[in-house]
Amino acid sequence: MLAIDGVSRRFANGVEALRDASLRLGQGDFVALLGPSGCGKSTLLRLIAGLDRPDSGRLVWNGGAPDIGFVFQDATLLPWATAAENVFLPLRLRGQGWADAAPQVGAALARVGLSGFEAARPRELSGGMRMRVSIARALVTRPKVLLMDEPFAALDEFTRHGLQADLLKLWAELRCTVVFVTHSIYEAAFLARRIVLMTPRPGRIACEIASPGNLARLDPAYAALVAEITTALSHEAEGRL
Repeated sequence: MLAIDGVSRRFANGVEALRDASLRLGQGDFVALLGPSGCGKSTLLRLIAGLDRPDSGRLVWNGGAPDIGFVFQDATLLPWATAAENVFLPLRLRGQGWADAAPQVGAALARVGLSGFEAARPRELSGGMRMRVSIARALVTRPKVLLMDEPFAALDEFTRHGLQADLLKLWAELRCTVVFVTHSIYEAAFLARRIVLMTPRPGRIACEIASPGNLARLDPAYAALVAEITTALSHEAEGRL
């Protein structure tokens, strides 16, 4: 679906965020970009989204760039707008009227468990509910690719676990390609089918670990996967990758 070949990015302030990063994305993949803060994960996500351009290397979409949904670290909702109005925004920017869009907006909110909260404003919602609105907004156009930049990082553990489980259900339903940025080993092991480890800045792809998927948190196979990822990160830190 997407070939990322030898991509590098250096910012005007001299910070080299990425160096010679290469990755392949397939239709229906769930890929976690895992690494320490500042390793270029978010930069790579922005390059995939087309929000930035590499200094060298290239990104090639098979068949052209698809529709992409983006969920940021913060919910980034319009504070004066209702949940429904926030979800409607991408459709409105496409020129779609409310009468035609209302069923799509309602379905997107229902998909994230927020039926009945259409008229609520962000200040009336919990942090987890605001993030659900943000996810509904990203999914309302039914994108082929969903990019998520540490969307659950600021949430408490209970809310985070619930949203992670709900995200897997949405992915199974929609079958879109998900690229999920995280610095949590446990989150990457629970969610992703492919865990891509990135080095500290300048970020590069260190290695990739496959997950069998559908692992419960108390499953010994989940603990083994966490241990495998932890070992790989330790080896990378010691310069052996």
